[in-house]
Amino acid sequence: MAAPRGNQFWKIRSKHGRDRLFSSPEELWKAACEYFEWVDKHPWHKVDFKGKDVVRVNIPTERPYTLTGLCLYLGCNVMYFNHFESSLTGSEEDKGFSIVITRIRETIYTQKFEGAAVGAFNANIIARDLGLIDKKDVQSGGKPLGEDIDLSEFTEEELGVYLELRLKAMKSKAGNGR
Repeated sequence: MAAPRGNQFWKIRSKHGRDRLFSSPEELWKAACEYFEWVDKHPWHKVDFKGKDVVRVNIPTERPYTLTGLCLYLGCNVMYFNHFESSLTGSEEDKGFSIVITRIRETIYTQKFEGAAVGAFNANIIARDLGLIDKKDVQSGGKPLGEDIDLSEFTEEELGVYLELRLKAMKSKAGNGR
């Protein structure tokens, strides 16, 4: 049976929304460390065949820490985790959560980066996952693009658009710390 139209039963609820997965930053860090330990103790097993008799061999292979894996371990999803992080306020408890989440993200990043650097992980895949890119100049021959544009041929409107785009590009570079 459905609730009657126009009811306001929701106003008398004792609480609204879902509880946090962890009541303290320390509990979150402890759970993250448990995930890291679990990953370290449960490597992937790569199957290989060795020798002239072709013997099947299982080779333990280190697995990278991932935010998705952590979230599965914690019983949430990445969207919930990111929303939780973005909704933190300036309270002391939330500052603690922010510090722990930053430490978790840095631990995951460092383990992937170092694993790729020493050859434990596929460097190409990890570089893409971490957002690392190798820029190659295929058009300008090393010169900054747009430096030798003759602006005298532009109309007022074209100059306005050009300046707007240049300012936007400069702000974007400044925002990326370059």
